[in-house]
Amino acid sequence: MEKIIVESSARHIHLTQEQIEQLYGPGYQLTVKKELSQPGQFVSNERVVVKGTKGELKFSILGPARSAAQVELSLTDARTIGVDATIRESGHIEGTSGAHIVGPCGEIDIPCGVIAAKRHIHMTPKDAENYGVSNGDIVSVKVETDGRSLIFGDTVIRVREDFALAMHVDTDESNAAGMTGSVLGEIIK
Repeated sequence: MEKIIVESSARHIHLTQEQIEQLYGPGYQLTVKKELSQPGQFVSNERVVVKGTKGELKFSILGPARSAAQVELSLTDARTIGVDATIRESGHIEGTSGAHIVGPCGEIDIPCGVIAAKRHIHMTPKDAENYGVSNGDIVSVKVETDGRSLIFGDTVIRVREDFALAMHVDTDESNAAGMTGSVLGEIIK
């Protein structure tokens, strides 16, 4: 079976346009630093600080603006700054913890949205058909690296027409596998 690129997703934040303006000023628009593997998604030049009970960390803002705020971080990051992060699929933020966010022109509190993103594979419907999986399926992915090969279980399949084929893990997971840059993984069931 064809292998899938596995990418490490560093801590980042998604914000609404209203929140971007509260943090950066009226009418502010995010500026593109780097395009991401998912079509239309980008790392912006803008950064914010997320404060917890034990500390704070800088976060890249991903664009474009979203319909709800979401703070994505590793469990190590969460413990470091003193925030609760629930392991969830992106967008499933109901019942999660909130956070205090600081920008250059203001501060906001979000009532929920702090997550450690569940590892996942983005696929188009054609990709899903090729791999024999469906949206929401849970699979395992074998990653072979020099001295730290492992199998990532509990990997959710996310299917949408506008996705590009790629698996995303957070930095804790990437470090556990000794990943440097992107590596290839094989779906095993």
